[in-house]
Amino acid sequence: MAATKRLTPTIRQVVLDTEDARGLAEFYRELLGLEYRAGDEPPTDGSPDVNGADWVTLLDPTSSWRYSFQQVPSMPAPTWPEGPRPQMMHLDFSVDTADELAEQHERALGLGARVLDDLSTDAEEPLYVFADPAGHPFCIFVVTSP
Repeated sequence: MAATKRLTPTIRQVVLDTEDARGLAEFYRELLGLEYRAGDEPPTDGSPDVNGADWVTLLDPTSSWRYSFQQVPSMPAPTWPEGPRPQMMHLDFSVDTADELAEQHERALGLGARVLDDLSTDAEEPLYVFADPAGHPFCIFVVTSP
């Protein structure tokens, strides 16, 4: 039987530019429970981080999502929500309850995120808008229905 031809491309990964590819990858690895792609792990023997200086890919063990981090010489943080450097995109993550939102808020702060907006008491869609250590905005919000 012949394979059905796709009419659209498939997303391969999300790539975030950053001045510190290894550092930002480690932030998201811890925040989201991701795993290093084989060969992208940081050295454990004290040797220089040769591969991690330019490109690091993380895999989500529960899905097909891939997150990559590309080293760039300069990456000014967006001035969210307004200002001279608007965000180009952001990531949205969800949890099931307000208690989980509070837990993830504390985890994100502990990993180096900062709060850009606190809408955690919003009756319809409680959420936090954060900036990751490189300044990229991302949200964590409570989803009560699909």
